[in-house]
Amino acid sequence: MSYDLWYWPGIQGRGEFVRLALEAAGIAYRDRAREEGREALGAAMAAAGGRAPFAPPFLAIDGLVIAQVADILLYLGDRHGLAPSSINDRYWVHQLQLTIADFVAEVHDVHHPVDTNAYYHEQKPEALRAAQAFRTSRLPKFLTYFERALDANAGEWLIDHRLTYADTSLFQIVEGLRYMFPRRMAAVEGDYPGLLRLHGLVGDLPGVRAYLKSNRRLPFNENGIFRHYPELDGE
Repeated sequence: MSYDLWYWPGIQGRGEFVRLALEAAGIAYRDRAREEGREALGAAMAAAGGRAPFAPPFLAIDGLVIAQVADILLYLGDRHGLAPSSINDRYWVHQLQLTIADFVAEVHDVHHPVDTNAYYHEQKPEALRAAQAFRTSRLPKFLTYFERALDANAGEWLIDHRLTYADTSLFQIVEGLRYMFPRRMAAVEGDYPGLLRLHGLVGDLPGVRAYLKSNRRLPFNENGIFRHYPELDGE
């Protein structure tokens, strides 16, 4: 069995949160738009009819189409051992993933605070103001929340003494922020030892380690969600 993952070719974007979970668990998949292009992605969305996704990423298998990162990961977690064993814990991890989605949306809004259809250089003054607020207020607020979530579990992982999809998502959060705000992260990441420890654990998983060294792991760039504009960074 192999899944079809559909996402914009050429960027990591939100699709990377799904890829990392798939790679960590050794789940077979095809990155279809990278193989076939953007037109094939549009055709796949249209083929879903009235239940078509609003936007990529989405996962397809045997006529089933699942969109939204948190929903995709909830599905994969239940079917591939990437979710906790108890119902209460499963919904708590899903809640955390939804919070990660909120954080990712705020990351995107740093460089597009006014209009998502306008270029960064067309809203640069507003982005400078948004970046200052994000670095000093929103970034530590979210990272502190994730650190407390890790502290609530006695084991090495986020919960249940084993890997879940939320662990791989937090790995990507650290990776993305280090690219986007290298100066700010160098100044503050020591305040989050649990997140750094988890980042190391996920990065050392055989599947993730192999993926990071492969050409399947696209580099961050200024077309994705995590973008590095030096003028937006600061300690």
